[in-house]
Amino acid sequence: MSYLFKPKNYNPVLNLQQTELGITKIKDFFQANLSAELRLRRVTAPLFVLRGTGINDDLNGIERAVNFPIMDMGDVRAEVVHSLAKWKRLTLGDYGIENGYGIYTDMNAIRADEELGNIHSLYVDQWDWERVMSAEERNIEFLKMIVRRIYATLLRTEYLVSESFPDIKPCLPPEITFIHAEELRQLYPDKTPKERETAFAKKHKAIFIIGIGGALGDGKKHDGRAPDYDDWSTIAENGLPGLNGDIILWNPVLEIAFEISSMGIRVDKSALLRQLELENKKERLEMYFHKRLMEDTLPLSVGGGIGQSRLCMFFLRKAHIGEIQASIWPDEMKEQCKALNINLI
Repeated sequence: MSYLFKPKNYNPVLNLQQTELGITKIKDFFQANLSAELRLRRVTAPLFVLRGTGINDDLNGIERAVNFPIMDMGDVRAEVVHSLAKWKRLTLGDYGIENGYGIYTDMNAIRADEELGNIHSLYVDQWDWERVMSAEERNIEFLKMIVRRIYATLLRTEYLVSESFPDIKPCLPPEITFIHAEELRQLYPDKTPKERETAFAKKHKAIFIIGIGGALGDGKKHDGRAPDYDDWSTIAENGLPGLNGDIILWNPVLEIAFEISSMGIRVDKSALLRQLELENKKERLEMYFHKRLMEDTLPLSVGGGIGQSRLCMFFLRKAHIGEIQASIWPDEMKEQCKALNINLI
């Protein structure tokens, strides 16, 4: 079911022409700086993959992939990607990328089961990135180092935007704040996961929540994660599980916690087996991706996705992702946006 946040007295800072210019500036600058910061090279990525290979990202495990038959291959079915979490790791192995280096790509996806609203669209565009790492780096301090480098790129991008459009004032703090999902639960025991994110992000403005995907102390998950890419079960800092997380910013226009990246250290063989068993998905071990991992033909890696439209939406102070990208919206939402001075593309 679609849902629209209705900001009070919304008046876009930039007109349509300025917005398009801003989108170009942000995308060009951010990807160049992210590439330099993490030592990533750009690669070409697929829009669809073959069904049944285990390569597609199944997100929370309930979302349906858009699929179609390939006439010239006996009607075998292909799926439009949800993300490239596993494909990237295969590519690292096939390209022979060295330790400390990685890849990034422009990922375009269709997620037909998204609940449409200010921050969710049928069309998903993000920078998907993946970097080779060593076994000794599979720890929480290495993860935090990577997060801080990404955040440094965000700060530089914010400065570029404020210099280009002086009416947009910087709002990010100089440092990002880390907290584990279990610590967040204990801090706000009477709130839902989303309410906890809102309260903590409002206070700190830029946060990274560690350990998303596994059960917390109350037996519930902070949020879902597929069992076969992020490592959310390895015991890490303070005896708490998880080597992954989300980068979340406080959105001053919508006044909500605003996720811009899901990322983490990826599963090794033991974490994959453990998480597949926890999620009752051991049959996946017969799939191509999982066999490659178990046969040690894939490197250890860290990676994630960073939303392109979301990043532009945040820095250009837009109230709806439809002000950044062209997509399809319910008629009722289009009428509501028009009344709120939200100009959908």
